[in-house]
Amino acid sequence: MSATTTTSRPQGGGGGGFGRIPGMTAPVSKPKSFGSSARRLMGRLRPERAKLVAVVALGVTSIGFSVAGPKILGQATDIIFNGVLGRLRHVPGAGIDFTALAHVLAWVIGLYLTSSVFSWAQGWLLNGVVQRVVYRLRSDVEDKLHRLPLRYFDGQPRGEVLSRVTNDIDNVAQTLQQTLSQLLTSVLTVLGVLVMMFSISPLLAVIALLVIPASAVITARIGKRAQKLFVAQWKNTGVLNSHIEEAFTGHQLVKVFGRQRESEAEFRRRNDELFGAAAGAQFVSGLIMPAMMFLSNLSYVVVAVVGGLRITSGGMSLGEVQAFLQYSRQFTQPLTQVASMANLMQSGVASAERVFELLDAEEQKPDATDAVPVEDPAQRRGRVEFENVSFSYRTDQPLIENLSLVAEPGHTVAIVGPTGAGKTTLVNLIMRFYELDSGRITLDGVDITRLRREDLRSQVGMVLQDTWLFGGTIRDNIAYGKPGATDEEIVAAAKATFVDRFVRTLPDGYDTVIDDEGSNVSAGEKQLLTIARAFLASPSLLILDEATSSVDTRTERLVQNAMAALRSSRTSFVIAHRLSTIRDADLILVMESGQIVEQGTHDELLEARGAYYRLYSAQFAATA
Repeated sequence: MSATTTTSRPQGGGGGGFGRIPGMTAPVSKPKSFGSSARRLMGRLRPERAKLVAVVALGVTSIGFSVAGPKILGQATDIIFNGVLGRLRHVPGAGIDFTALAHVLAWVIGLYLTSSVFSWAQGWLLNGVVQRVVYRLRSDVEDKLHRLPLRYFDGQPRGEVLSRVTNDIDNVAQTLQQTLSQLLTSVLTVLGVLVMMFSISPLLAVIALLVIPASAVITARIGKRAQKLFVAQWKNTGVLNSHIEEAFTGHQLVKVFGRQRESEAEFRRRNDELFGAAAGAQFVSGLIMPAMMFLSNLSYVVVAVVGGLRITSGGMSLGEVQAFLQYSRQFTQPLTQVASMANLMQSGVASAERVFELLDAEEQKPDATDAVPVEDPAQRRGRVEFENVSFSYRTDQPLIENLSLVAEPGHTVAIVGPTGAGKTTLVNLIMRFYELDSGRITLDGVDITRLRREDLRSQVGMVLQDTWLFGGTIRDNIAYGKPGATDEEIVAAAKATFVDRFVRTLPDGYDTVIDDEGSNVSAGEKQLLTIARAFLASPSLLILDEATSSVDTRTERLVQNAMAALRSSRTSFVIAHRLSTIRDADLILVMESGQIVEQGTHDELLEARGAYYRLYSAQFAATA
């Protein structure tokens, strides 16, 4: 077993685990335009083309019956007006023809009833379309998260990612649900009403059409300003969520260090920024509705005046003018509705941009097409070799350069050094959480890049310094290391790692339900559960990252015995700050500022009186 390395420069962090790398910030990208993002969002409706055609057909039928109503009602008005006028002129036999009036009203009722039925069918079908589109969007985002490299999450606050996955997708769903139906209905209504208006009076129709260019100009100018504010609103929402997530995750530390006021002040500052962006976006986009209402009323007045003049000149009947006034209101109302939806559409597209940025993020390199099949577990040896490996988190800050080392099967390699020295980086590279800049790492002689990540990681058991448990029973949390494990295997792993002794004291034993943060068990017990999980998996390669950092001294001694049994016949990489836990390691690597500065056994390194000796003396000087 050997290790060699050449000069390496200090890193920018990254050696301390899976947290955010200092110096790295979330990528800043210029927001996409409203048009391109909206087209991309609409493009996700393509799989529902057939159903959308049916939706349009139902909408055309519904609107067709609906817009025919005012013209027929105009006939009813003419029947009443002519009858009353005949009586006033004392025309013999004149009067209201109630039979004809009843037929006209029956037709109108039938038309509106039929229109309502088709409108309901359209809404029901469109609702299914929208829900399936959002379902696929959520699935795509979920799949994308599993394909993203760890580097992406290092550069993104956790609350920001959660905001994109939850708040932004929910906002997109709400936007599609509320705007698609109303937008389709509004467009069809405008087209249908235009046909009826031109059939009654081309002159009045042209007057009514003058509203459209004015509306388009107002909507475009106001909407362009509102879009920037909506982007800022959802960006600030993500920042605020990130702060809240951090504050509540570490609420005990906030209270211990008396930082409630600072945390509240930070919340108020970020909340004020969100308030300013959201209020500005709603105010600017809200200007569209009053402007459209003004244009609508102005058009209505002009049409009424011109229509009155046409009646007096005999060019139109009262019923036709009444019908046209109804159409005029029906014509401007959809335009007003579209304008009122502008703020919702701007907000939804801004959220869609953020989701698309996540979907467009650079993915980890795909597994090799000619991936080497996994050997039979009985044939796995666990020999790990680094061959001239170079790696850096940032191109301008090299971390590891030309590192070569060999970990023989069944041996234990301990990695020690101060915090931030790059210890965890080495095991991250073995797991392919990051890709190498150059060189290669082999497992049993096979380049790990030629293995499927799933197959590679199935051979590795890992116990992290930061424990992770999910909401479920203790039995489920242990069995996470080996799906389908029997109760006997779970209990055996628990006994071997000294979990069984405290589980037996719980009222429900292995069926005790713990929450996702494990708040109803101690920190040491949580770490024991993660060790039992790794024990049950029985991997050929074991990685222990400060696996006993949260247990007491007596339990640590017991766990060390269990870990010794767990490490037997398998290669182990042990990251440790407590040097007492790695005295029996076959090889100890001492890292400082990203370099391996010493290597050897415990006794050899003490005799050398170098970096390891200084670390050892610092820990045990008080005892000595």
